[in-house]
Amino acid sequence: MNDKVAALINEQINKEFYSAYLYLEFSNYYADAGLDGFENWYRIQAQEERDHAMLFYQYLHNNDRKVTFEAIAKPDCVLENNMDPLKKGLEHEQYVTSLINNIYAAAFEDRDFRTMQLLDWFVKEQGEEEKNASDLITKMELYGTDAKGLYMLNSELKARAYAAPSLVL
Repeated sequence: MNDKVAALINEQINKEFYSAYLYLEFSNYYADAGLDGFENWYRIQAQEERDHAMLFYQYLHNNDRKVTFEAIAKPDCVLENNMDPLKKGLEHEQYVTSLINNIYAAAFEDRDFRTMQLLDWFVKEQGEEEKNASDLITKMELYGTDAKGLYMLNSELKARAYAAPSLVL
């Protein structure tokens, strides 16, 4: 693994931890709003992001590379209504996709096939994350202004359970 790819993966570890912070911020917003299903959904999202960071962490260690932790920035977002976290969540997932693509491009340029294989899982995962975020926005647009619809959507999100990633490094 070349130094550029290792540095990008190290940066991604810190970005994944930031993602967890951001999603916990969204979870806090929904807790304050009394939407425990949305709170649960984003708490689980935060857990997934921490796991993603740890997958990259383990990958660097498996390749005899040192991990350097940076300060995690406080999420800087204004959440004024129930739709704001959903839209900011989709924007953030699109940003993370661009980061994964940048690492993939660097690995491809270096013909680092092992790293590309690892990143294949993350590319697929990002497609799922963007679709989930987009679907939540669509559902909120359809049902969020109706109290009964919002109740049903909140109940659906409350039923979400955490499933650890099954990726072999």
